[in-house]
Amino acid sequence: MTTSSGIVRHRVLAAAIAAVALSTLAIAQDGRITMRPGDVPWPSARAAGTGTSGASGIETVVLKGDPTKAGMYVLELRAGPNLTIQAHAHRDDRVATVLKGTWYFGYGEKFNDAALKALEPGSFYTEPPNVPHFARTKEQVVLRIVGFGPSSTTYVNPADDPTKR
Repeated sequence: MTTSSGIVRHRVLAAAIAAVALSTLAIAQDGRITMRPGDVPWPSARAAGTGTSGASGIETVVLKGDPTKAGMYVLELRAGPNLTIQAHAHRDDRVATVLKGTWYFGYGEKFNDAALKALEPGSFYTEPPNVPHFARTKEQVVLRIVGFGPSSTTYVNPADDPTKR
């Protein structure tokens, strides 16, 4: 007999296998899920998908919704150490929570080391629509981002867009 936790594990595993070819991993699309931090099925690091900066070295899991479509979505991002993300903005309204590591975050039209604020686990910040922001990591960082799609990413300086390289 299969237990409900076994069913959930099988569903998560099936979602992980199905998403291997995608740039982001999507799970919980039927609306029901419970997940502990150690249960997140992180894909291998590569350029992240819609709703992210597009920087390589970021792993993305879509926990709920679809950032390419209208409606709420929830992403978890795991960013590697020593990552710099240049000034960019998203068209949707977003809120983020730092789950692990220290995330160095700032607002502005150009990356500015002096404007970075160190955000430790439990910290919260916003990404209002079309407001440029930038970030840096010194260690591995995990973020949870909640937004209302459709999302997009536009770099202030198009030459800084890692997806165009």
